Amino acid sequence: MIPVTKPFLPPYEEYQQYLTGIWERNWLTNNGPLLVKLEEDLKHYLGVKHVFVVNNGTIAIQIAIKALNWKGEIITTPFSYVATTSSIVWEQCTPRFADIEATSKTIDPRAVEALINEKTSGILATHVYGNPCDVEALQKIADKHGIQVVYDAAHAFAAGFKGTSVLNYGDISTLSFHATKLFHTIEGGAIVTNNDDLAARISYMRNFGHKGPTEFVGCGINAKTSEFNAAMGLCILPKVKDLIAKRKAVFEKYNELLKNTPLVSLEVRNGTEYNYAYYPLVFPDETKLLQVVAALEAKEVVTRRYFYPSLNNLNYVAYEPCPISEDICRRVLCLPFFPELTVAEQEMIASVVIDQF
Repeated sequence: MIPVTKPFLPPYEEYQQYLTGIWERNWLTNNGPLLVKLEEDLKHYLGVKHVFVVNNGTIAIQIAIKALNWKGEIITTPFSYVATTSSIVWEQCTPRFADIEATSKTIDPRAVEALINEKTSGILATHVYGNPCDVEALQKIADKHGIQVVYDAAHAFAAGFKGTSVLNYGDISTLSFHATKLFHTIEGGAIVTNNDDLAARISYMRNFGHKGPTEFVGCGINAKTSEFNAAMGLCILPKVKDLIAKRKAVFEKYNELLKNTPLVSLEVRNGTEYNYAYYPLVFPDETKLLQVVAALEAKEVVTRRYFYPSLNNLNYVAYEPCPISEDICRRVLCLPFFPELTVAEQEMIASVVIDQF
């Protein structure tokens, strides 16, 4: 079987060295030395001011909403993983869906501004497949209306835009460090901000609001992660540059193999330092997509309709038409994509796809 993705694991001996230290210290969680080191290393690697590693990417979004004290309506994208919308609803806010740009697949700033009203707290946008949003246009809109921007950057680890990390845009960015991501801590995520006041608030919020053993600063939650997860991150972080290079080679090979088909691959925004997070293809129609999925399944090749459905169609939100997102969601498919994918495997996958046209 060829999976749609394959978690990267470092050499066992490297991880075991960290485990030996954990056993010697008997310090398993609660802001241990490996977590502290990982956060410091991530700040330097990503070129940002504050990084708070948490136990998953969803709780990172939830804390971001709380830290900004958002109430009422949050303008968001229908083209994202369900956690983007479910976090808004979970925090008892109302998602308002702005349609996407057909090329970048990211939220359309014009559609965002059209939804702003007196109930709007902020904008929660997603950098899709590692492709940045139109961050400059969104910031102008936010400044004009006096609202804030959070970026769901689950796909955007190590991605850059115009010479800096994409994480330096907006008020807060959130990351996922799930096992399937480019960089992972098995399970995990992070909250990134360059705002000192927000950073102070987040530091308390992720640990029950603790300020010492018996004093609390407001209401918090348990978003801590363990030394075991931090150890995995410390093993993988030095290898990210090499992993991206290998993913780039796989990405470009797919482009070469599929160049004479009617399929449309990702159009990366100008000025982007791309991280090669995924390999999505947009098909001419849903019927052809389902035909290819079935043909690949017959060869034990796993694909993923990522994203599907368009989130404005979820049964716990008020429907708002987003025709571009709804159309793309029906026609987009992610092919297997990971550094260890061989050229022979890619050639087989491409051959199956091409045979359906």
